[in-house]
Amino acid sequence: MRDSTEYFYTTKGQRRTGIGEIIKEHKGQANKIIRLSIANLQKTYKGALLGPLWAVVKPAFTLFILWFAFAVGLRGSGKVAGYPRFIFMLTGYVPWFYISEAILGGARSIRKNRQYVTKLTFPMSNIMTFSNLSPLYIHFILTIIMYVVLIVKGYCPSVYNLQFFYYCPLMYIFFLILSWTTAPMSAFSKDFENLVSSVMTGMFWLSGIIWNTYTVENETIRRLMYLNPINYFINGYRKTFLYDTFIFDREYLTETAVFFAEMIILILLGSHFYKKLRRLIPDVL
Repeated sequence: MRDSTEYFYTTKGQRRTGIGEIIKEHKGQANKIIRLSIANLQKTYKGALLGPLWAVVKPAFTLFILWFAFAVGLRGSGKVAGYPRFIFMLTGYVPWFYISEAILGGARSIRKNRQYVTKLTFPMSNIMTFSNLSPLYIHFILTIIMYVVLIVKGYCPSVYNLQFFYYCPLMYIFFLILSWTTAPMSAFSKDFENLVSSVMTGMFWLSGIIWNTYTVENETIRRLMYLNPINYFINGYRKTFLYDTFIFDREYLTETAVFFAEMIILILLGSHFYKKLRRLIPDVL
């Protein structure tokens, strides 16, 4: 068996960077990660008659309630950004369902799958990867449902819809990188996991799921909204399915630049945290 220090040093005895460690741990692991992501989804709904279908039923039921409330009960309840409120909220809720699951599931991933850390020789960074991949399957199904609704309502199809293949993978990668920090911290302290869970309620209301961040009157606050990466994806999905706006439209270059700057910082911080804490986590768990 190879010595565990192989994960932390090169053959020349030099220390690898954190991102180098994570990349190394993923080499040749693609098939295993996919199998574990499916097993993780099945385990979550084990014992339920519908199994993993509950992961679709719950958000689909929420969307139905939204439709009934705004299209029937409140007779449309006005428009947001020129679109019926339900349609506007639909394109915000679908990415939010994945984002919330990715953030919470990513933070809990190591603690939830501690058997891979304490009893097996397993690349720990793979735990966050398959944990964030599991809800992505559900996201694909919900996106298809949303797309059908938008087609029926006359908002799709459009060539701009292809931008989904930019926003969706980027969304997965971003929140996977975030979990490089939150998962090790949550493994050390249950309080940190509870903090993440508490913050999510606030993030829902501070993000543009049910309101338009581009119409904030105060220019300073409107620009501060760029610092919230969740807004980048919520607005991105609306650009893709509603606004018919190109990803790198000149009007939104600042928003895009801020997002990628945050992503680079997150990569550096996340890989650093992972590298520093990885060797200590098995003893803590």
